[in-house]
Amino acid sequence: MDIRVFKDAGLLAHAEDLHSVYVDAFCAPPWDEDEEQAVEFVGRLRVNVGRPGFAAATAVQDGEMLGFAIAFTTLAPFPDDRCYPQAAAGLGAERTLRWLVGAREVDTLAVRPDARGTGLAARLLEAVTADAPGGRSWLLTSVQSGRAMSFYRRQGWTQATHPSPAGNGIAVFLGPHHPARDLAPQPL
Repeated sequence: MDIRVFKDAGLLAHAEDLHSVYVDAFCAPPWDEDEEQAVEFVGRLRVNVGRPGFAAATAVQDGEMLGFAIAFTTLAPFPDDRCYPQAAAGLGAERTLRWLVGAREVDTLAVRPDARGTGLAARLLEAVTADAPGGRSWLLTSVQSGRAMSFYRRQGWTQATHPSPAGNGIAVFLGPHHPARDLAPQPL
C-alpha cells in the first residue's frame, strides 16, 4: 500500500479517483449523500488545496485508490456554512475560538468499503494530522454513524460535544495530542 502525502494542488490530478472513493464511502448509509454532493466535494477541493495548512493523503494499491484524507487549518472567523454552526453551538463561542480556530481540521476521511477494517483509515488520519500545529487537530462527524464515532475514539480522539444520540447532530472530536482534550466536557 502506497500512502502519498500532498501539500498543494498536485492532489487535483487525482480528482476523478477522489470522487470515486467519495461516492463509495458516502453515497450509502448512514451518510446517504448523492452524486450532487460528491460533485460539490470535488468543487470544494479546488479551494481547499490553497488553504493554509492544507494536507492530503491518498492510499493506492495496485493502481487503485482505496482511500484519502483531506485536512487544513481552520481560519477565523469560524465558518458558518455546512455543519460548522452546529459545532460552534455545541462548544460555545469561546471554546470554538480557542480549540478549533488555528487548528488542523480533518475535513474528509474516506475509505472504500472493501478496505475498511484494515488500518488504512488510521494511517490516513495520522498522515494528515502528524504535523498539526501544537498537536491541535479536530474533526466533526455525524452521530448517526456509530462506526465513525467508535473509530475516532479507538484512535484516541476525544469527543468534545455530545448531541442527543437519537438526533441528527454532529459531534466534534479533538485529536489525540490536542491540548484541550482534558477540558472537553464528558457526556452525562
